Amino acid sequence: MAHKVIISGGGTGGHIFPAIAIANALLRLQPDVEILFVGANGRMEMERVPAAGYEIVGLDIQGINRKSIVKNLGLPFKMLNSLLKARRVIRTFKADVAVGVGGYASGPLLMMANALGVPTLIQEQNSYAGITNKRLGRKARVICVAYEGMEKFFPAEKLLLTGNPIRRSSVEIEGRTREGLASFGLREGKKTILVTGGSLGAKTLNDCMLAGLDRFAEQDVQVIWQCGSHYHEALQNTVQDRLPANVVLLPFLQRMDYAYAAADVIVSRAGAGTISELCAVGKPVILVPSPNVAEDHQTKNAKALLDKHAAVFVSDLSARSTLVDNMLALVADEGKCFELQTEISKLAMVDADEVIAKEVLKLIR
Repeated sequence: MAHKVIISGGGTGGHIFPAIAIANALLRLQPDVEILFVGANGRMEMERVPAAGYEIVGLDIQGINRKSIVKNLGLPFKMLNSLLKARRVIRTFKADVAVGVGGYASGPLLMMANALGVPTLIQEQNSYAGITNKRLGRKARVICVAYEGMEKFFPAEKLLLTGNPIRRSSVEIEGRTREGLASFGLREGKKTILVTGGSLGAKTLNDCMLAGLDRFAEQDVQVIWQCGSHYHEALQNTVQDRLPANVVLLPFLQRMDYAYAAADVIVSRAGAGTISELCAVGKPVILVPSPNVAEDHQTKNAKALLDKHAAVFVSDLSARSTLVDNMLALVADEGKCFELQTEISKLAMVDADEVIAKEVLKLIR
C-alpha cells in the first residue's frame, strides 16, 4: 500500500518552494508515495502548488492582523473551523505522516495530526523560530533546521541540521554567465549587480535604485533590477526617460539561474529560502533584511551570515543613505568579493530536500 504524506504551510514563496522541493524529493526516493498539500485559502500556495502538479486543500485561516483589532474578531472561529477541517482531511486521506513548513495552514494541520497520533516533522527555515513552530515542536518527532543554535527554541534531541530545500534549477549556474548576460541584453567584461526584492518586490530597494540610477551610469556598472510586479508599472513610468542602457528593470525574474550567473554582486532581502539559494550560488552578497516580518527574523537570518563573515549587512533604516555606496564599493573590491564568496560557499547545503524526505520516510517506516 502506498505511503501517504500531507505537507502543510505556505503564504510566501519562502514557504512554498521548500514544500514543493520536499514533495519532489519524496517522489524521487519513492515514486508511489501519495502527497496532499494543505494551504490557506486566498494565499499564493493555492495557485503555485497545483501549477507544480500537486493537489491542495485550503483552510480558511489567517494570521493575526497587527493593525486592526476588528479584523481579528473572527480568528477564533476560523481557527476552530480549520482544526475541524484539518481533522477531516487527515482522516479521509489516511495520512501516515504530516510535514509542516511554516505559514498559516501549518498550525491547525500539525496540531490536529499530533492529536490524532500521526507523526509530524517540522521544517523550520529561519534562524529565529516563530511562536507556532515553537509550540508544535513540543510534539513533533523531528525538527529540520537550517541554522545552528536552534536548541534555544526546540528540544535538542529532535533537531537535525539539514539546511533549507532550494530550487535546484535556480542555483545551477556553472558555465551560464555568458548566456545569462545575453538574456538581459548586457555586455560581457563589465561588472554586474543583481538587485532583487523577491517575488513581491521591496520598496526600500526600489527607492535606493531610483536615487542611485545616475551613479551606475557614471561608474559603468551594469544592474539587473528586479522590482516586483506591484511596483513595476509606476517605476517604469517614473524612469522611462532616464533609465541608463546599463540598467535593466524587470517585474520578476523568469530564470533565476541566468540572473545569479550574470551577477558579480547580489543585493537581496534576507528571507531564509533566498539565503539558502545565495549560499549555493556562492557570490558576494549584500543583505538588506525586511523589517516587516514576524519577530524581525530576516535581521536574525542576515546576522547569522554576518557572524561568519559571509555577507555585507545594510539595515533597512540606513539603506537609502548607504546602500548604493556599499554596492559600488563592493563590486570594485575584488579582494573583499573573493573573501565573501569563499565564506558564503562554505555554508551551502544543496541536498536538504532529499535529507528531509528521507526523514519523512523514516517516520512512516
